[in-house]
Amino acid sequence: MRISVKGRYALASVIVIAQRAQSRENVTVSSISEELGISKIYLEQVFSQLKKDGLLLSVKGPRGGYQLSRPPGKITVWDTLTTLEAGLTEQTENTVVDSAPEIEMSLQSLIFEPLNGMLEEWLSKITIQDLLDFTEKQKTQQSYMLNL
Repeated sequence: MRISVKGRYALASVIVIAQRAQSRENVTVSSISEELGISKIYLEQVFSQLKKDGLLLSVKGPRGGYQLSRPPGKITVWDTLTTLEAGLTEQTENTVVDSAPEIEMSLQSLIFEPLNGMLEEWLSKITIQDLLDFTEKQKTQQSYMLNL
């Protein structure tokens, strides 16, 4: 499975927004661009799609920016990735249906359909809160290691 740059940037950005949500701070594309070292123009495209699909809310004005539309525990990795990764929800194309339908049925039934189902099931179990918690744990461990 390959997740595009947009999908990976979306996940990283949503974690940053979730970190700042605890202080009720709106997050700007510029601040995330700077913090993560990602092109602002590229991030604007990602945020536009996340907003369009209802994962982000935008706040206008001098203290404007973005915030999550729901608590981080209510947004899954699947929700986030399928916003930008059309390939995750597409049906696997037929390979040899005309020349060998029995082989095609085997491939679809034993490989592709279960794989697609397992991928959705797994990514639907991981929430942005899980990613946030793991990130904070890593930050604490690195801080501890640096202080040794």
